Amino acid sequence: MTKKKATSQDVAERAGVSQATVSMVLNRKYNVSFSRETVERVEQAARELGYVLPKHKSQKADKKEKLIVVFCPTITSPYYVLLLQGIESVANEQGYGVFICNTQRDARLEEKYLRMMKSVRPQGIIYASNPNPDFQKQVEEMAREIPLVIISNKEKTTTVDAINQDNTEVGRLMARHLLDLGHRDVAFITPPLTRRQWQRSRRIDGFVKEFERAGLKEHVMIKAADEAMDRKSPRTDSEYSMGYQLTMELLEEGRHFTAIAGQNDMMAYGAVDALAASRLHVPRDVSVIGCDNIFYSGIRRISLTTIDHFVALKGRDACDIIIRKIGMNDQLYGGIRPTSLYNIEYTPKVIVRKTTAYAKSEKNASGSQKKNRIKTEPEKKKKIK
Repeated sequence: MTKKKATSQDVAERAGVSQATVSMVLNRKYNVSFSRETVERVEQAARELGYVLPKHKSQKADKKEKLIVVFCPTITSPYYVLLLQGIESVANEQGYGVFICNTQRDARLEEKYLRMMKSVRPQGIIYASNPNPDFQKQVEEMAREIPLVIISNKEKTTTVDAINQDNTEVGRLMARHLLDLGHRDVAFITPPLTRRQWQRSRRIDGFVKEFERAGLKEHVMIKAADEAMDRKSPRTDSEYSMGYQLTMELLEEGRHFTAIAGQNDMMAYGAVDALAASRLHVPRDVSVIGCDNIFYSGIRRISLTTIDHFVALKGRDACDIIIRKIGMNDQLYGGIRPTSLYNIEYTPKVIVRKTTAYAKSEKNASGSQKKNRIKTEPEKKKKIK
């Protein structure tokens, strides 16, 4: 008669511990602490029973443990590159691999990647921006089965772990900085204001409301790129080009403003170059402020005034939460899985550099803009010929 093969349950009964403890001790789960006596008791019971860990199953589990998936709307933006660096730095420290799903802000691609998660079965998922509204419920359901963090815009209520950002406050800080410098007539340039990218509108809302409190709501011009831009595959210079084009349109329309706020730093760079091409000096003629404080903004030649909301730290925190929850799932508390909800938020900060200054008087500012537009028109015609 063939001897019955020992199981982990047999080892647990002989050692007087739980089956989960047997698994963690024999799998060398060093992130869980056991007394020397418990470890020796489990190992002795396994030797006596001739119990051997199933190798195939252990290797498969190890593969699952080492993969974190990141849903990213684009990998061409320096903002998301900085975010991914924060995620990968923590993942690498902890021995996890990172797989990036570049959705390109395409709902069909996002849906395809979501379907793939059933077969990929990663240990954790990070959304680098808000999910498409059509998939919000699906993402929330997935978060009940697997550690999932959204690096998102601040919401009133949430059922998913999140690194929050109050974009309304970001917009308010941008506006307050310009108002404190005496700017009354301003423009806000932005990528398309679509349902998918609703967080962009939050930043504008905060900006406009701050001017409204100062009795200057009608003095704010909103200039948004066409929605078709979000349906194109993003290039490295997409946001820069939008910033340049929208600023040129404002100048050609003869709109009066003494400051421009860009939805992000890349758009602000485009605005700075468009103003320079139109012979307008930044910040003497027009002040410019951006948002994100990406690496290039601090370069002396650029020296862009911007809002820092600590992008790299958000990536690190998101990965920290994922790894912490993976560890919690590995530990069984009397057979009960602990429930927790993480919400982290950083307070944004204005970084004042050289692209903002006190506003010129209305008379001088409008005269300067008009004069410089007239100067550049013949040059444009020469280029066309």
